[in-house]
Amino acid sequence: MRRYLRIAATGVTAIALASALAACGEAGGGDDEEEGGGGAQSGTIGILLPDDVTTRYDTFDYPFFEEKVAELCPDCTVEYSNASNDTNQQKQQFDALLAEGADVIVLDPVDASATATWVEDAAAEDVPVVAYDRLAEGPIASYVSYDNERVGELQGETLLDSLGDDADGARVVMINGSPTDPNAALFKSGALSVLEGTTEIVFEQDVEGWEASIANQEMGAAIDSLGADGFDGVYVANDGMAAGVVNALQSAGVTDVPVGGQDAELAALQRIIAGDQTFTIFKGYKPQAEAAAEMAVNLMRGEELGDVAPDTVDSPTDDAIPSAILDPVAVTVDNIAENLIDGGYYTVDEICTEEYAQACQDAGIG
Repeated sequence: MRRYLRIAATGVTAIALASALAACGEAGGGDDEEEGGGGAQSGTIGILLPDDVTTRYDTFDYPFFEEKVAELCPDCTVEYSNASNDTNQQKQQFDALLAEGADVIVLDPVDASATATWVEDAAAEDVPVVAYDRLAEGPIASYVSYDNERVGELQGETLLDSLGDDADGARVVMINGSPTDPNAALFKSGALSVLEGTTEIVFEQDVEGWEASIANQEMGAAIDSLGADGFDGVYVANDGMAAGVVNALQSAGVTDVPVGGQDAELAALQRIIAGDQTFTIFKGYKPQAEAAAEMAVNLMRGEELGDVAPDTVDSPTDDAIPSAILDPVAVTVDNIAENLIDGGYYTVDEICTEEYAQACQDAGIG
């Protein structure tokens, strides 16, 4: 698979994009038009998210997306489905949106390599597809995600920081994300760019579907293979799997081993406060969802994407896709309040339940 590239958009690209979007607006969806504007002012926007093992999608991504669409297009309808980690189910959901006359589809694929023909079918019906979080293959109209190699770099850097003076020569277990998710390879690449040459990777395994139960099994296998004292830190690609990893460590009586994650899930924040997980990577759900909503509404109306897509990326099937690539943040116990509470994602009461009240007090949260 070709590595995805990020380059600055040029004036020529912007002009070509404007023309393409205008053509899309003339052919596409809704039937209410602003006088002289030439673009649909209302319509149906579908959003398809990949799984329910990662809590962010139903809790944050979809609600923020729906709220922003309602702000930008009060008369628009949003149709939402979650694929529950099933590519065939997501294909059915995609086809259903096309059959029902959706004007734009926002797609976060279970398996990005499976989507090329889906997106081609949508393009044949003049329905633009926005790739969300994961870079779907096929002629997508735009893409929004975080700098996923930078996510991996932050994971590696924060793990090294957590190891402190013991980082040089540290033995690291890597529990990577699903091979069907193109972001997982980027997280891994970014992390290795930091860890290689400083640490020794003593055990590594990809986890199909990002399943916590499989991560738990793989961490158990690592402990069986290496011994309880055969590793110094654990890189975990996301927080859901980190839960399984922490459980395996606790079951084996392994303590004081830094464990990382990603997604800033509520349970992960509580584990960080309790000292069971060391860090997570926060990718602000709201700016990502709002950017996708703005892209979808603009595409539906045949308008330029403008500042909402200042970057471009290449996929394995298409080049120079208009994109918004956002910046992630590493979160430890020291900045949970700043990033997640002050940012309005969680309240103190949600994080500092009775079980975590004393840990929150010790951490200065609450």
